[in-house]
Amino acid sequence: MKKIITLATLGLLAAAVPMSAQTVYDAAKITNKDLNGTARFVGMGGAMGALGGDISTIGTNPAGIGIYRSNDAMVSFGLSAYGTESNYMGYKMNSDKTRASFDNVGFVLSSKIGNATALRYVNFGFNYHKAKSFYKNMSMSGNLGDYTQTDYMAAQAGGIKDWSGDIYTDPEVEWLSALGYDSYLITDLIAHDGQGSVPSGYVPYIVNGTQVKNLDGNLVYRTPEEYGGMFWGGNGNFRSEERGGIDQYDFNISFNINDRVYLGMTIGAYAIDYSKYTFYDEDYGNGQGYNLQSWNKIHGSGFDVKFGAIVRPFEYSPLRIGLAIHTPTYYNLDYKTNARLESDVLNDLDITNESGIGSGVIGQYNVDTYDIMKGDMVRQFRLQTPWTYNVSLGYTIGTALALGAEYEYQDYSSMKFKDQEGYSETFEYENSTTPMMKGVSTIRLGAEYKVIPQFALRAGYNYTSAIFNNDAYKDLPYNSIQTDTDFANTKALSNYTLGIGYRGSMFYADLAYKFSSYKEDFHPFINAYMDGDQLVIGSPEATKVKNTRSQVLLTLGLRF
Repeated sequence: MKKIITLATLGLLAAAVPMSAQTVYDAAKITNKDLNGTARFVGMGGAMGALGGDISTIGTNPAGIGIYRSNDAMVSFGLSAYGTESNYMGYKMNSDKTRASFDNVGFVLSSKIGNATALRYVNFGFNYHKAKSFYKNMSMSGNLGDYTQTDYMAAQAGGIKDWSGDIYTDPEVEWLSALGYDSYLITDLIAHDGQGSVPSGYVPYIVNGTQVKNLDGNLVYRTPEEYGGMFWGGNGNFRSEERGGIDQYDFNISFNINDRVYLGMTIGAYAIDYSKYTFYDEDYGNGQGYNLQSWNKIHGSGFDVKFGAIVRPFEYSPLRIGLAIHTPTYYNLDYKTNARLESDVLNDLDITNESGIGSGVIGQYNVDTYDIMKGDMVRQFRLQTPWTYNVSLGYTIGTALALGAEYEYQDYSSMKFKDQEGYSETFEYENSTTPMMKGVSTIRLGAEYKVIPQFALRAGYNYTSAIFNNDAYKDLPYNSIQTDTDFANTKALSNYTLGIGYRGSMFYADLAYKFSSYKEDFHPFINAYMDGDQLVIGSPEATKVKNTRSQVLLTLGLRF
């Protein structure tokens, strides 16, 4: 063992609170949505909030359904190619996968009220679409330099006096530290070379009335409540697989008033199915090292309400102005996890210690929480996402050209974790970390040009700013059951879209292509220490990751 970590766990809170199971990185992943829907909507970059007349506007500006003057039924299918390229200090790794998907189905029922009344149409709509795909593979590998995940385990163990009892259900023990302790990756034992006085706080390590020595003949001491990790300079190897998605179900009612004012309301229901597998390995050479595997799942449901309006302010002008506001999505979620750690650790004591492992022998230890807990550990929580504010413009030139522009804003730092009774105080620490996120702006631009009345060409661009501050990091609270310490600070996202469409008397077909690209700085873990009164956060050099997704969407529909 290498040294003692003097920093108590960063997320230390008052005792006797429920074990924690989520971070702001989980919240951001759930809140962030993909550009998806009908092929026409995607082909125009999603910039249809003021133009309306497409079923996918049900989820951005509900008033867009009020433009309809006939019934509509449609279905969409997709094919996506996902790519991830990671670069850790010049060592590159790639992952590419292709998969098909069922993306969208919906209908609009349009009811004409009359031409003489102010209220011209009342329309009803339903739409299902895949709001988010979590599909992603990620890998990195290389020398960790002056960092090791075991130092993080040791920091999480800071302040623990007694490891007896059922530590995996103890709300004062973080799972990562418990796995490290049980597999001998962290310890409160340290040898003193006999030079100078014994530092304050060192307690002789006595077995059978004799103070233990290490193989070098140095006396071994305990450092109560302070723990050390393994070696610096090891080689790290990480890979992860994320799967699942968010299904969105929208129910809409909208109104056409004098063909100049359109109002709408959408009630949205959400179903989350997210899973993540991580494998992390550190190899120190000479037969020593360990690997940690984590299996995490988030399941649950949520709802929100969206309000929208489209106004044509000038009677003889095609200009339209759209406004929309979305309430937070209120999620009720289950977090399920289990982890397995396998270690090979050299015992350098010169007599047999309590574990029964003799001098100079590499011991092999396996700790599996699924066996210990007889299944997954499950924790329930609620998540309140930010409010969404949307303003849009639409303009048509004759019947041939339609232009759309949209701006949307969400303040991610306003998200809240709550317990099952709706109290946020239970997650005081988690909520204190939300300022690591910031306000996110989304800009959507799109155009449609009809070459002939039946055939249209489309193009769009979609930009979303970064969610996290540059200095954001993932810090597990002291009572967390999470064991995946990796995190990635995503940069801005860009979507480039193209599309074509055919409109017959009843049947229509649209095809769209979307290319998405964003970068992120990936870290497998952090290490932290106090420099005087200053908290210093460090980690291995960031792995530079580029994520891409190419998607082809086909929409088939009938208007009648």
